[in-house]
Amino acid sequence: GEAERCIQCSKPTCIAGCPVAIDIPRFIRHLVVRDIDGALEVIREASIFPSVCGRVCPQETQCEAQCVIAKKVESVGIGRLERFVGDNGKLKPTVPPRFAAADKLGKVAICGSGPAGLAVAADLVKYGCDVTVYEALHVVGGVLRYGIPSFRLPESVLDEEIGHILAMGVELKLNSPVASLGQLLAEGYDAVFVGSGAPKGKELELPGRREPWEGGYGKPG
Repeated sequence: GEAERCIQCSKPTCIAGCPVAIDIPRFIRHLVVRDIDGALEVIREASIFPSVCGRVCPQETQCEAQCVIAKKVESVGIGRLERFVGDNGKLKPTVPPRFAAADKLGKVAICGSGPAGLAVAADLVKYGCDVTVYEALHVVGGVLRYGIPSFRLPESVLDEEIGHILAMGVELKLNSPVASLGQLLAEGYDAVFVGSGAPKGKELELPGRREPWEGGYGKPG
């Protein structure tokens, strides 16, 4: 079907259009031979959120915009293929990687459990770090949880993706706002990653920004 429309370019420009450089032709090759699990493994080499990114990434301006066949026909539906793989592929049982004490890289604190914090946490545990994620709210996911409507990104999909990350050995502390970076370093962390996002918007300093009558439209009634 859609996977067979990929012409397997010798110089795949679609990869350059992907912010995390997923090997798109390789995961599509697995799909062509019906190896969905293999396709999932390829995607997860670069991205831990295939089901999320398959739904919310603007593929039409990224990988699909760089698809070679888009010059003459509709581009390969890379985003739809990624979503299909993320939703239907089966991962091998997730177990925390084991490292000898001498090979461990130290302790890292992650401030914020949004997509940046979770991605960093998943990468760091692969390299032998003890990772703890601090989240000020009572739920994990950050903007993925409260910034994207559930009809676009169902909570069950998000929970499954996050579950894989936690199963890798990432520790999560909810309801745990961080007072200062110095506090974390004093507790024995070797490094801190700040992925707190931008929860506060910048006000537009114009009359009427809060009440319509402030701008001279007259008070209601």
